[in-house]
Amino acid sequence: MSNRLKRVPGLRKSYQRMLQAAGEYAPALRRVLTLYVLAAGFEGLALACFYPLTAALLKDPADMAGAWIWLGVMVVLAIIDSLLRWRAMAFAFTDKLARVNYNLRRALGRQLRRMPLSRLAGFRAGELGAVLSDNVEQTVTPMANLSAVVIRNMVVPAVTVLATFAIDWRMALAMILVVFLAVPLYQWQRREAGVEQTELTAAHARVEADIVEYIQGLPVLRALSQTGEQARSLQQSLKALNRLQISHMYRSAPPSLAFSSLAQAGIVLVLALGITLVSTDGLNPAALAALLVIAIRFTEPLSLFAGITVIFDYMEAGLQRIDTLLAIRPLAVSRPCAQPKTFDLCFEKVNFRYLDEEPKPALKDISFRIPARSMTALVGPSGSGKTTVTRLMMRYADPRSGIVSIGGIDLKQMEPDTLMRHISVVFQDVYLFNDTILENIRMGDPDAGDDAVLEAACKANCQEFISRLPDGFNTRVGDIGGSLSGGERQRISIARAILKDAPIVILDEPTAALDTESEVAVQHAVDTLVRERTVIIIAHRLSTIRGADQLLVLDRGELVERGSHEELSARKGKYAAMWHAQHRVKQWR
Repeated sequence: MSNRLKRVPGLRKSYQRMLQAAGEYAPALRRVLTLYVLAAGFEGLALACFYPLTAALLKDPADMAGAWIWLGVMVVLAIIDSLLRWRAMAFAFTDKLARVNYNLRRALGRQLRRMPLSRLAGFRAGELGAVLSDNVEQTVTPMANLSAVVIRNMVVPAVTVLATFAIDWRMALAMILVVFLAVPLYQWQRREAGVEQTELTAAHARVEADIVEYIQGLPVLRALSQTGEQARSLQQSLKALNRLQISHMYRSAPPSLAFSSLAQAGIVLVLALGITLVSTDGLNPAALAALLVIAIRFTEPLSLFAGITVIFDYMEAGLQRIDTLLAIRPLAVSRPCAQPKTFDLCFEKVNFRYLDEEPKPALKDISFRIPARSMTALVGPSGSGKTTVTRLMMRYADPRSGIVSIGGIDLKQMEPDTLMRHISVVFQDVYLFNDTILENIRMGDPDAGDDAVLEAACKANCQEFISRLPDGFNTRVGDIGGSLSGGERQRISIARAILKDAPIVILDEPTAALDTESEVAVQHAVDTLVRERTVIIIAHRLSTIRGADQLLVLDRGELVERGSHEELSARKGKYAAMWHAQHRVKQWR
């Protein structure tokens, strides 16, 4: 159990996390919490006025003048309490809370843009969506109001105990005893519910990720008759969430009941002690009547505290997931920064592995140079390292050793935006955003005018199919470009790259999955794109790269051959074997 307790941070740690999440509004939040502390103090003082008020009323004859005075004092204290709370509530009921929400999401967005792509690939889209939406919401929304309730339930009893010392020290000690009994119950509640709340939040994120994946893959699942109980990943995550929810209910119920029982026992304890003191030690019955009112108000927070801390654990779980994402450090940029003047690419004794525990490196001692304004093809079987090479060119991650450079400048000396301004990428699987064709192309250069976008589309052979669409360039393409064919999406991607006009172009075999007609149209677009640029192409069909200036043949992470098509064909090595194998398959077809 102690290990579970250690994993649950205390209220002080949660308070620090909350201030960190508030960002630039942390001073305002701190002022708000201070106002809530003062308001709770005045509420406790108003409650303490019950003793002199009751004493004045129970005198023989009643001291009405004194009673009115103490009633007036209570009213004044209650008004101050209300004014302070009204002032403090401005944080939650003005634009400040909304701006904290907005700023936190922007900070997470900036983090996603700058964090290494190798780390970003470790997250599922649904999990990141849960952090940016649900976790931010569950962190920020209760930030001020929940804190106000916690402060009230801590400060008011403390002031009540101090006021009770002025009436009877023995009754005050009895109240302190109730508080000491509540401490282990609080620890029990945090131990049982706190860790599980973190696990519940993670389980919810997994479910959201599985739902996103399920919806995106629904056409495939339908084709395979796997849409129901056989959608195993989603079913398993839903069952795991259900088990955690049931476990959470069972574990959180006993501490809550214990807190409620302690509150009732506290009232009985104070009442029994008060009656004893009245009968044996001359305690004023007026004092006992006032103490009963105070004791009831004192024990009320105890019964509520268990429920409050559950919400706090919910908030803490969201803060932990946000902190985890924000803690990922971007790839370091070496100073001074530099910009390349030429656009040749060079790998010098590069070694790379994706994970430390991988038995074999993804790339082993790779060295080559790609001259500017030339075409280089990367060939090799699946898993040979072709994609890894292109990823390192885009600084997906840094090599474990060796140097990747452009124009003699180490990529580590370039700002990420500077590097990516010099590279255009056309992937085999094109991702289009649910926007118009015009805006999807304009992403290559957000500052480009409509005329420049239309010119890029024309160069990419997009006009033919766009003219057939009902709204032309203003046609929305749907999620992931689902309303367009593969060849149409590919041409839009090429138009985007043409508009970007980067000196280096990386092509991941853009025609590999297309029919003959679409392949011809896309190939013409590619020819326009690569003109006068440094081109790196991942080749699966060797017939498409016969004219490349050089071929780099990779096998199991090593560069095994290098040369032109004619040179490598004559060597009778790895490339020649691949070429003849594909040629035989083509003849068989």
